Amino acid sequence: MSTEPRINDRIRVPEVRLVGPSGEQVGIVPLAKALELAQEYDLDLVEVAATARPPVCKLMDYGKFKYESAMKAREARKNQAHTVIKEMKLRPKIDPHDYDTKKGHVVRFLKQGDKVKITIMFRGREQSRPELGFRLLQRLANDVQDLGFVESSAKQDGRNMIMVLGPHKKKTEAMAEARAAQDARKAERLGRTAGAEADDAADEDAALEAENAAAEAAADEDDDSEDEVEAGDTAAEADKPAEVAQDA
Repeated sequence: MSTEPRINDRIRVPEVRLVGPSGEQVGIVPLAKALELAQEYDLDLVEVAATARPPVCKLMDYGKFKYESAMKAREARKNQAHTVIKEMKLRPKIDPHDYDTKKGHVVRFLKQGDKVKITIMFRGREQSRPELGFRLLQRLANDVQDLGFVESSAKQDGRNMIMVLGPHKKKTEAMAEARAAQDARKAERLGRTAGAEADDAADEDAALEAENAAAEAAADEDDDSEDEVEAGDTAAEADKPAEVAQDA
């Protein structure tokens, strides 16, 4: 069955209790009158309380209403915190490098606000040395005590030994910090991009100024050359009468 409310012509009752676009109470009106008002306001007649007698209908933009409802539901899901139990498995005689790797995963889980189930797996003769697993769990709990606490103490479960660590930080706080860090990184990237664009613009302006200066200098040299040529021509013309006089 559809969960969407009935709208406009799908409403099949003789009269409705009508609510206006701004939430004002219009009162009980015939369905035909309510549909006429909806057409007049260029809105939809939406049944918001089908079980009431008579049903309550409201004048609204149903498309916009559905969009806003979907956005609110999406935001609610985004902010909803689900506590997840992660699991990390270790061996009693784990290599130091492997231990550091496993501990790094536990740290990451606790920072995300998740619980972590630590399982020590015993094989063969290791089952006769449960103290090895207990000491390893204690060591891990001490190494991550700034981020989490022992929610369930170590206990033997068949061939395994189990301990549960809980985070000091709530899931919602961890999600908020993660979003803040993501926004900060995004702003930093945008800032670097803007700075690079500003540097490129400054370099282009400097290059343009240098080209203009070079062009002006070349123009000044051309003007000086033209002045020298004109001066040489004048001197040559001044010398010609003297030569003619000598010939005479």
